[in-house]
Amino acid sequence: MASRRPAPTAAFRCTECGWTTAKWVGRCGECQQWGTVVEAGTATGITASITPIVPTRSARPITQIDTRETPRRSSGVGEFDRVLGGGIVPGAAILLSGEPGVGKSTLLLEVAAQSARSGRRVLYVSAEESLGQVRLRAERTGALHDELYLASETDLATTLGHVDEVRPDLLIVDSVQTVSSGLIDGAAGQPSQVREVASTLIRIAKERDLPVVLVGHVTKDGQVAGPRILEHLVDVVCHFEGDRQTSLRFVRALKNRFGATDEVGCFDMAGDGIAEVPDPSTLFLSTRPSEPGTCVTVALEGRRALPVEVQALTLHTTAPNPRRIVSGVDSARVAMVLAVLEKRAGIKLSDQDVYVSTVGGVRLTEPAADLAIALAIASAATERPNPTKFAAIGELSLSGEIRKVTQHEQRRSEAARLGYKAVIDASAGTLRDALNQRARHHAPTSDDRPDF
Repeated sequence: MASRRPAPTAAFRCTECGWTTAKWVGRCGECQQWGTVVEAGTATGITASITPIVPTRSARPITQIDTRETPRRSSGVGEFDRVLGGGIVPGAAILLSGEPGVGKSTLLLEVAAQSARSGRRVLYVSAEESLGQVRLRAERTGALHDELYLASETDLATTLGHVDEVRPDLLIVDSVQTVSSGLIDGAAGQPSQVREVASTLIRIAKERDLPVVLVGHVTKDGQVAGPRILEHLVDVVCHFEGDRQTSLRFVRALKNRFGATDEVGCFDMAGDGIAEVPDPSTLFLSTRPSEPGTCVTVALEGRRALPVEVQALTLHTTAPNPRRIVSGVDSARVAMVLAVLEKRAGIKLSDQDVYVSTVGGVRLTEPAADLAIALAIASAATERPNPTKFAAIGELSLSGEIRKVTQHEQRRSEAARLGYKAVIDASAGTLRDALNQRARHHAPTSDDRPDF
């Protein structure tokens, strides 16, 4: 009887998920990461008992832990401080991601310049651009200062040497995917390289109370490139976003160990750099008087309430399938609003081409804009403008009921602060009642009353 062949020994394993294989492969068969399969020097699992070591700091009762707020210092850019929770915490590791060309380097160069002007030494390590390119951008944006040091390096060890030589109060690395370590095989940007570079820089940040800002690339679907562990290692993950057709930019906190994650910073990208927009209320409103087909709603960007104007246009058509063109709003919600208007309010739109858009390029995705969209379309269809200083906040159901939305009181307070005297919301009850209430606010003449 032939003896059974012994099972092959796992000679290689994945450093990400622990998957093992008898021969080397370029891509892990479990987590599908490239370049993470390495030779296993020892067998996986617990192979020997661990000798306990006396800790240098004993565990303490949770009631004895100091609860004083972690000290913060301003970056010099108020909108960036808002997103971080009030400022930069010493020793914090911050990851800033965003699409190529959105302005990440411009924003961080402004942060570096403002920090340098406040008396703090900053080291800006550019692994993607030469020193001359960074200097030209600094001249254009007015970010020149003697306390701002530049280095163009792609090697991790050399970068650490610059840190020892300059001894900065703030370190900016642009970007973490282009820096590599000689201790790890593989090119820069591979998961093992990104993990090694990030963990080393974060260890330096914690040991020296040196805040570190890392720039991160994104994939085609907008996720941070590299291993997922990169987002777990850092303390703060911020995303810089904006439409290239407009100059408005937003910074959102996706993770923040030192503050809330629902804050949004607003910036305006101009030819001479990036500027803060502390009060973006006027960016999404038209400057013309109220005309048929316009209505204002109050949207939330993080915890910031912003008035946004919705515009609608209707045109009679004889085509069997009328056109429904939208920009800045969800087409599915607009289709639902059109159905509710025709069924519950008696406004015929099946023979009308309908166009709906927002002012300023902002995108409305929350249901709180349903009522404003409905009133704008109704105004366009009846050729009767909405009252001046008039806002609408509410979600529409298929039965025509207006539902209350989140942060309702904050939206009403912002509308009152901006001078909106009439606000129609869930207190109106139904869409038909809201249309009648809008007509009463307008105070039209006897021959100008809406025929709903």
